[in-house]
Amino acid sequence: MNNSPKKPLLQVENLSIGFSQYVKGTQKRMIHPIADLHVEIGEGEIVAVVGASGSGKSLLAHAVLGILPGNAICGGSIVYKGEELTEKRKEQLRGREISFIPQSVNYLDPLMRVGQQVQIGLDKKTAQAEQEKLFAQYDLKKGDGRLFPFELSGGMLRRVLFATSVREGVKLVIADEPTPGIHPQALSEILRQLKQFAKEGAGVMLITHDIMSALEIADRVAVIKDGATVEISEAAAFQGKGERLKTEYTQRLWRALPQNDFDLEFKGKAGEIQCL
Repeated sequence: MNNSPKKPLLQVENLSIGFSQYVKGTQKRMIHPIADLHVEIGEGEIVAVVGASGSGKSLLAHAVLGILPGNAICGGSIVYKGEELTEKRKEQLRGREISFIPQSVNYLDPLMRVGQQVQIGLDKKTAQAEQEKLFAQYDLKKGDGRLFPFELSGGMLRRVLFATSVREGVKLVIADEPTPGIHPQALSEILRQLKQFAKEGAGVMLITHDIMSALEIADRVAVIKDGATVEISEAAAFQGKGERLKTEYTQRLWRALPQNDFDLEFKGKAGEIQCL
């Protein structure tokens, strides 16, 4: 982890997200799952965004990417490289400078060879060579490109997802729950690759339930609860009994993990946030 000051890359302030829904025929109502989210990510920095299911982590990612459903209404501000990230700009940058690594390997087409999937969106004249270059970058063999997803291990599938998502020129990587339910070796590979992105200068938003894995590579941790940012602290503050953490909620959440005091009142929350 790099503790030197980072140049701001992404700044999210007072983000709110509401959804309009029809009830009783033509009557509408608004629900507001996100009330006040804020987070900042610098160049070459990894910020882990942690919180229970339904706290708003993935909605934050979708708002930055511009892939919220049509009935969403956003407030607040999202700034990228010092300029407002408008919907038009999101569309221009998505898949180019801003990359999304989805939560599930099911995003891959089970009926298409993985090499062909990585070539999607590349210049047809150079797609084959570029795909092989990406495979080498992500420690995949040339012959792996001829395989279908079911023929690859979980760790290999994750690396194929990286190859389809993170390419040359990417400055911001958003990884949505990339580590659930995988064996330790695959987990280590994923964390290593995310750390490599940051080493190469990209900002990384790591959305996860798994605090302990996130702390292996994160510079800072943003804790989300009920659609609001509770606190953002240096990863180094998550140690001991959490005396350096800023809020009682985060302190008790930290102590609730089985590695710590296992505060029974917060045991359920710890189970939601860390994949036990």
